[in-house]
Amino acid sequence: MEMTTWLPVAWFAVIGFGVLMYVLLDGFVLGIGILAPFAHSEDELDQMMNTAAPIWDGNETWLVLGGAGLLAAFPKAYSALLSALYLPVLLLVMALVFRGVAFEFRFKAHRSRRLWSVAFAVGSVLAAFAQGVILGALVQGLDIVDGVYQGGAFGWLSPFALVTGVALIAGYALLGSTWLLLKTNGPVQALARKMTRPLVVAVIVAMGVVSCWLPFLQSRLMARWFSDGNFWWLSPVPLLTLGVAFALWRSAIHPKRDLPPFLLSMALFVLGFAGLVLGMWPYLLPPTMTLWDAAAPASSLGFSLVGLVVLLPVILGYTAWSYRVFRGKVEAGAGYH
Repeated sequence: MEMTTWLPVAWFAVIGFGVLMYVLLDGFVLGIGILAPFAHSEDELDQMMNTAAPIWDGNETWLVLGGAGLLAAFPKAYSALLSALYLPVLLLVMALVFRGVAFEFRFKAHRSRRLWSVAFAVGSVLAAFAQGVILGALVQGLDIVDGVYQGGAFGWLSPFALVTGVALIAGYALLGSTWLLLKTNGPVQALARKMTRPLVVAVIVAMGVVSCWLPFLQSRLMARWFSDGNFWWLSPVPLLTLGVAFALWRSAIHPKRDLPPFLLSMALFVLGFAGLVLGMWPYLLPPTMTLWDAAAPASSLGFSLVGLVVLLPVILGYTAWSYRVFRGKVEAGAGYH
């Protein structure tokens, strides 16, 4: 196989891995923010936020890796994507900054503490919503001709993209609730256990609504799933998704099993991501731009990949180390701030 064929595939795998890691790891932090209004007191919110305080900064590394990898490996796609989705990407960046500032300032504030709690929640909701809108716009397809975006500033805006944004809010909230099951005890854990089952239902309903909407979009994603008998060999993905959701529903109320719900909620996201990739392949920006259309020259891809071989183990290493160091429950009144 020629380098011009496999190098774009390798970089697509790397970028996909980085995006998935960001969604899984920063997703539960955003989920904590989404669930923040349900905390009964500022002390409960302290405990919720302290579960993520030592590790949330490192989670952002995966978003940087995905964005930088897209620029290095697929510059045409990077250019077209930012042209098409400038406004939701701007909203995402501003919301993440807002969320980060609120996270740090809240622990130092006194009279304005409640205000920073609200800011943390608002920033988290907006960031999750913006990510969902970006995803929905990609699935629906962008108006790209010869590598250049032809739509207007609001070409991404559609009911489907907005619904996808709301669906991702529910998904991140589920990640957040199962993370709190794993990392807390007492009233906060009881709150998380109470909310997990309704969130499982909300996520499955949202996934069902989005999936049923696809045929009306004339989306290549739907064509991939249901043309030429593809559904039969792709069917394990939705079947596994239903199985994982059922297992999560059952494990959510088990008083002595705190880890399985979090692992199962992550599995839901992995399966959803797998279904998305299988449906979009080989398009990087549906419906016209494939991996090979958008790829940088093979010499650039190979040179960048050498650096990545050194960098990626370092990122994986310190991520694993930080989660190991700060493993265990976070007690009420204790924290890392």
